[in-house]
Amino acid sequence: MKSNLWEKEGFSISTDRELLDKQVIFNYLNRESYWANGIPMEIITKSIENTFLCFGVYEGNPQIGKAKQIGFARVISDLATFAYLADVFILEPYRGKGLSKWLMRVIVEHSELQMVRRFMLATNDAHTLYSQYGFEPLNNPSLFMQIVRNHIYQKNS
Repeated sequence: MKSNLWEKEGFSISTDRELLDKQVIFNYLNRESYWANGIPMEIITKSIENTFLCFGVYEGNPQIGKAKQIGFARVISDLATFAYLADVFILEPYRGKGLSKWLMRVIVEHSELQMVRRFMLATNDAHTLYSQYGFEPLNNPSLFMQIVRNHIYQKNS
């Protein structure tokens, strides 16, 4: 798949995995996120390598010069029937600039995801953001089941 680049007001979003700063992603997920706290770098690397669509958010344009990664999201999907949005973040100093809304618009409008029948995510605190892009509570939660391995990263780190 060819990578895409979107630019807006000195910021950019790219799907080029080669441009991702895994240390920035690791630092946020490992230390600041509630969902992946303590996650090891090897798991971050493996998750990126095995995700078809990763979205890096940058201050500047990483394709033409020095740019700083300030956000990230990935979509786990077969690109035909199912997609799961994961690991979405914008670093604290860059929040309040509309970047998470722009990132979500880029993701939900991505050409590879237009025929996906079910697009899911899980969040503790960003329902208002995601509902603006068509996400809504499960209409029949009893259909869904899960295996949750709480604190798995703390045991393995």
